Amino acid sequence: MLDLLIVMAFVLYGLGSGLRARGKASQSLNEYFLAGRTIKGWKAGFSMGATQFAADTPLLVTGLVATAGVFALWRLWIYGLAFLLMAFIFAVGWRRAGVLTDAELTCVRYSGKGVTPLRLLKAIYYGTVINCVVLAMVLVAAIRIAEVFLPWHLWLPAGLYEPIVALIANLGIQLGESITGLDPAMMSANNLISILLILAFTAMYSITGGLRAVVQTDVMQFSLAMIGTLLYAWFVVDAAGGLSGLTDRIVELYGSEQASRMLSFAPPADAGEALMPFLVIVGLQWFFQMNADGTGYLAQRSMACPTDRDARIAGLVFTWLQIFLRSLFWMAIAVGLLVLYPFTPGDMAGDGFTAGREALFVQGIEDLLPPGVRGLMLVGLLAALASTVDTHLNWGASYWSNDVYGGVFAPHVLKRKPKDRELVLVARLSNVLILVIAMIIMANLGSIQTAWFISLLFGAGMGSVLVLRWLWERINLYSELTAMAVSLITAPLLLYYLGTDPDREWVRLGIMALTTTSAAILVTFITPATDDATLKRFYSRVRPFGFWRRAAMLNGVAGAVSVKALGTRLFAVAVTAVSLFSLLVGVGRLMFPPPDGSSVISWVCIAVGLLLVPVWLRIAMGHEFDSDPEDEPLPDEMATPENSTY
Repeated sequence: MLDLLIVMAFVLYGLGSGLRARGKASQSLNEYFLAGRTIKGWKAGFSMGATQFAADTPLLVTGLVATAGVFALWRLWIYGLAFLLMAFIFAVGWRRAGVLTDAELTCVRYSGKGVTPLRLLKAIYYGTVINCVVLAMVLVAAIRIAEVFLPWHLWLPAGLYEPIVALIANLGIQLGESITGLDPAMMSANNLISILLILAFTAMYSITGGLRAVVQTDVMQFSLAMIGTLLYAWFVVDAAGGLSGLTDRIVELYGSEQASRMLSFAPPADAGEALMPFLVIVGLQWFFQMNADGTGYLAQRSMACPTDRDARIAGLVFTWLQIFLRSLFWMAIAVGLLVLYPFTPGDMAGDGFTAGREALFVQGIEDLLPPGVRGLMLVGLLAALASTVDTHLNWGASYWSNDVYGGVFAPHVLKRKPKDRELVLVARLSNVLILVIAMIIMANLGSIQTAWFISLLFGAGMGSVLVLRWLWERINLYSELTAMAVSLITAPLLLYYLGTDPDREWVRLGIMALTTTSAAILVTFITPATDDATLKRFYSRVRPFGFWRRAAMLNGVAGAVSVKALGTRLFAVAVTAVSLFSLLVGVGRLMFPPPDGSSVISWVCIAVGLLLVPVWLRIAMGHEFDSDPEDEPLPDEMATPENSTY
């Protein structure tokens, strides 16, 4: 009963947030999708963290630690570099561009007849295809949580429940693999009821209140999720014998050699040829991914901030919450579950091992947590699910209303400018379409890891071009079109010929990144450049960092200004990254020391990380980045763009 009361209190809070924000959200798309650009930096950072704290991610972490050890988590931690680049370099560009979506940015950044088709293509690709695949991954995790905690076959009267089971059986629908031994039809019926109720709750406040309601609930959701996760970690570690005895118990269960592999933050000494593929994957995936420049909900939060400093703070808060704090809690749970639910090498070779280990994150909540704490953790997982679903609904709807309907259909087909309330209505209706597509994809997904690998592959071809469009003026609309087209062609071919075997992932990612980036750069040089009027307007509005010599000269600014500003910000990224990863490794090694490992390395890492904190904090909070670098006047003879070349 206590668990149920906690869940109901959370549900009422979410619905109340949507109702309170409804009035302002209905005024315009700017109010609906960007909350009138009034979100404070720390709130935006918490909202980013809540969205990334998806219900599927702790399950993914549990599976990775079991299959490949702590070292495999660098696949998630390496994204800290992308997040810091967003904080110091890209967030300000998104905010100054004054757009609602990445698709709309094409109209500001590029020129030519292909701008509108590119905008439409990106809106559908990102807003529907990619968005719904990610949502489906989250829903796969949701049904594993629901099967354990929401036994509708015990709660609902037979007259209501049995027709649902019969319908599921007749239609042949199967939602996931049972982890509790239920009949497949009953399991699918339970999961379907749970998913529909969860989605109805999330959609009600998200559709009603827009981004204001999303961010308001995200702050509460993330706080609850972190408190619940901390308590879960405490009970797991305590049941496993405490931090002091954790390593010894893992050695007893798996042997010294295997324990070293499981707990090492560095690559195993005998990794040999297996190390290179992993390093290739880690080196590629943080940069060659569809969110490399923050594209999507991270950019949306940056655009919703009132100042450049708020956008920078949002990125930094998000990075430290995501990579440092959250990772330590999840590591404690994943390592503790290795002790509480041991396995053998033979188990690892069996089918469904990864999915089974992922599901243990949920099973541990049922087995280990007392009433009240279990309710809080359940709310935390529900909050994590809701915060991801509400963001992807809101973000996906922004493409359909702002770009598909407002940017293309209304002006080019209806031949009129859509009204603000009309666009908001389209936004709310498009949420339903996105949910239906996501559920169809969900019904055909296997393990979360496999779905994650596939989504990474499709995004691997886009990252470099998305980053370069902010740093290099020569990138044009044909560059993006080429990267997207080659990705859509190459990814299915790679999946067909190389399959989804994790051992071949580095080959798939490498081929994808090399093929799409090479094609995009080649097309950049053989197609027309963005015209001077567009370049001048974009530079004047955004003041981008990097190689913008011609655009700068068109605005009467020395080209070296942008390059110098980029160098300063890259230094800030490097210092913050060293501090972040040093503290993560140092604290992590103290909590989970590898067998026969020295604590000296841990303390050195902690010392380096702490010493750099005031350095990057002073840079981030100083006034240097709050305004544009001082313009350097051009000599009279150089003030004409004709003297500039690409």
